Amino acid sequence: MDNMRLEEHRIEQEPYYLPQGQEVALAEAAYNSGLPLLLKGPTGCGKTRFMQYLAWKLGRPLITVSCHDDLSTSDLVGRYLIKGGEAVWTDGPLTLAVRAGAVCYLDEIVEARKDTTVVIHPLADDRRELPIEKRGELLLAPPQFMLAVSYNPGYQSVLKDLKPSTRQRFVALSFAYPDPEREAEIVAREGGVTGDLARSLVKLGTMTRGLKDSGLPEGASTRLLIQAGKLMGRGIDVRPACHHAIAEPLTDDPELLQAIDEMVSSVF
Repeated sequence: MDNMRLEEHRIEQEPYYLPQGQEVALAEAAYNSGLPLLLKGPTGCGKTRFMQYLAWKLGRPLITVSCHDDLSTSDLVGRYLIKGGEAVWTDGPLTLAVRAGAVCYLDEIVEARKDTTVVIHPLADDRRELPIEKRGELLLAPPQFMLAVSYNPGYQSVLKDLKPSTRQRFVALSFAYPDPEREAEIVAREGGVTGDLARSLVKLGTMTRGLKDSGLPEGASTRLLIQAGKLMGRGIDVRPACHHAIAEPLTDDPELLQAIDEMVSSVF
């Protein structure tokens, strides 16, 4: 059963990823040294795509967990389930990744409960081991296993931040939105639009990122620009495509919505 679950996480085709610097070489060096990765960066800037590309390049399955407030240790490690009148142990995604020598990616780690994140400590240091207390088992990670976590520093607070005891176990890579030329190339490729249209979308995205001082927590991500491009490729006009794929996902504030719509008008 675990082999069947694992096959679902193999990435057969090379994901499209445009490097911004030395992040691929650094991540490979960390993997070969048995070191875990911490990815920092804003929403939609390519952290998840980077992990997909890295797992493909390493030839390892990628098991991704989207962290949230209710994520428990059992959700990660595993639990006993009643099947046919018997209590049967079922591995959680973290345990499955360790057993299989996969890459385990905990997305937005700061959203998980503090008592849950503690379970990764022995995996993220020289011990590279996972205690499964309910089974009285200590699982040693094989050399092929890699732990990676991510978070968005723009949303961190006193209540939602990584403890120094956690973050100092990791090799940290900072991600940002690509420079305009690279971002336009990504939007054209992923959004299926022309180079000129992609450059206009990137210009719009850059303008929205300047609204941070006006109350907008984050401007348009590369992901949103791609989504707008995809709508345009399906025959939606530029302005409604930008409104529904960029403005509306960013804010509910009427004044900010109007400001973004005016930016669309000025760009297109």
